[in-house]
Amino acid sequence: MRRHGRKHRGKAVAAALGAGLGLTALLTTATVSQAGTAPGPDDRPRTRTAPGAPGDTTGDGHEPRISIVSAAASWTAEAAADFWTPAKMAAAMPHGDAPAGPAATAALTPAAASVPTARHISGIPSVGVLFSVDKDAHAHYCTASVVSSPRRNLLLTAGHCNPGKRAAFVPKYRSGATTQPYGVWAITKSFLYPGHGTTGSASDLDFAFATVAPDRRGRSVESLTGGNTLTPTPGYTNDVTVIGYPSVRNDPEDRAIRCETRTTRLDGYRQLRMRCNGFHGGTSGSPWLTHFDERTRTGRVIGNIGGLNGGGPNGPHADRTSYSPYYGTEILALYLRAISG
Repeated sequence: MRRHGRKHRGKAVAAALGAGLGLTALLTTATVSQAGTAPGPDDRPRTRTAPGAPGDTTGDGHEPRISIVSAAASWTAEAAADFWTPAKMAAAMPHGDAPAGPAATAALTPAAASVPTARHISGIPSVGVLFSVDKDAHAHYCTASVVSSPRRNLLLTAGHCNPGKRAAFVPKYRSGATTQPYGVWAITKSFLYPGHGTTGSASDLDFAFATVAPDRRGRSVESLTGGNTLTPTPGYTNDVTVIGYPSVRNDPEDRAIRCETRTTRLDGYRQLRMRCNGFHGGTSGSPWLTHFDERTRTGRVIGNIGGLNGGGPNGPHADRTSYSPYYGTEILALYLRAISG
């Protein structure tokens, strides 16, 4: 079940940057997390040097290029804010035919009743929605979050959400509001890992970064919203807080949802698995946070909804189970490329 609405730096540089961001463990081994347990011998993913990772090279000795999509020169902060007016956000049509009501409100089976259910919240500043105008104006289709970075302009989402050349990020999105609390931000570049996908081993790489332009007053997004700290996944078992935005066609309340739950391993993949009702289409990219601070409304991001099938199983009650790629050396390589601009 796809969870969106459409269902050259060396090792020394990497280590230096990683140390400053708590990411050094990505270059060695996973460490014990206070929010989870250290992986045992059979629980730790085997490290592999993947295309684009520090130290990986092509046959000619050059590191392969990470996929970068740049926005049109005309797509500025002013253009994004002018295009995505409150009226256009409200009128944007969801993909496909809207169901009679949100599946989350349907009667739960005994099996589902033993699984936590996400609750609607007013949202948090560092998490928001993606709108796109590549083809037609349509309702928000994926979730993204602000990640702490030197330039304070970085977002994290799922690779299959690929924002495109004319996309906008709306943090703490409020449906129908005349003014969004943290504005509308123009996405300038998207960074995707080579070979990412939603099937087979490619689904282990279903994450992406994007940069946003400063607002009309020259401010960075992180200076207003705060940012979550990119953190190596400490193991397959973690207590997480997951926040995302189901698309309108799946949840007509059109509000953020939040769930506290525990992760396990998705057998056969370098991916996490969680169980919580309510994570329908639109929640792809939702951050999986440990050490969530209710005061700052930020935490350590160790995963995102994505991976196999775009982030969950197919079939009935697909909203009950979600997946996330395991953060290792690959996401560090992508992060390093994204923060270099």
